[in-house]
Amino acid sequence: MIARTAELSFKALPKGVSQAGPFVEFDRTAWRALREATPQVLTQEDLTSLRGIREHLDLEEVEEVYLPLTRLIHLRVASSAQHFAAMSTFLGEQASLKKVPFVIGVAGSVAVGKSTTARVLATLLARSEGNPKVDLVTTDGFLMPNAELARRGLTARKGFPESYDRRALLRFVVDVKSGVPEVCAPVYSHVLYDIVPGAAHTVRSPDILVVEGLNVLQAGHRLMLSDLFDFSIYVDARTQDIESWYVDRFLALRGTVFSDPRSHFHHYAGLSDAEAVDEARQVWRTINEPNLVENILPTRPRATLVLRKDADHSVDRVLLRKL
Repeated sequence: MIARTAELSFKALPKGVSQAGPFVEFDRTAWRALREATPQVLTQEDLTSLRGIREHLDLEEVEEVYLPLTRLIHLRVASSAQHFAAMSTFLGEQASLKKVPFVIGVAGSVAVGKSTTARVLATLLARSEGNPKVDLVTTDGFLMPNAELARRGLTARKGFPESYDRRALLRFVVDVKSGVPEVCAPVYSHVLYDIVPGAAHTVRSPDILVVEGLNVLQAGHRLMLSDLFDFSIYVDARTQDIESWYVDRFLALRGTVFSDPRSHFHHYAGLSDAEAVDEARQVWRTINEPNLVENILPTRPRATLVLRKDADHSVDRVLLRKL
């Protein structure tokens, strides 16, 4: 008897749950019920360090959105371990299998809050039962250096897929996934707006690796980064809301990163509110919005799970892939 691929289905849809194409959609009330007994391991002090600029994130959001998600990922990790055990049983003494990391991809637009999602998730997983070793890597480190972008005429395309060293990024995740004991990722500085020469983030045999970036879910004819993910998350919101968050963040950065004399964008620190809004909207409409529409948003259907945010940055709906 040949087993068929499973599809998630309900005899009767529970309250707050609906079908949405290849996804099952949960409102926040229905989703939070799936937390069950998953314990809260974060404090208000933790959130201060994890939260992005001008982002909504409180302990209630962690409990109602991220703890159910953490529980789901733990179940998927356990399922992956069972698959590994089955392969070991099948191969017997003919081969020596080494347990490899469970890799999670987190995608979404600039300013949507994907970095915060990745940090919160990585912290929750690391503090969960058994204290698995969790590492987080951002794809910013795999942007080509500014000098190389200039040489290729890609300075204005920074953040678009072609501005990344995609081979190096793929090789990095393949090496981690293959069980290489130590794998190094380049380091990106948002102050310098460039790769830091000689700096590296070393990943040492994690149980779980979280990879966060704009274009991590892209598909292609060859092996792609998304093919290596065991679970993937797309952080979603209405485009007009993301634009508003981007402008708001730009205004806030004048008093933080932009005020640093070393900052690539130090010249923005002295802009008036009106000038800063105009500049932010210009950058959004010529760079970030086209990248979102052309390259990032089309990858949303590939995600295992979609976190959909409301205008106040809070997650109000969760979509879970059925297949």
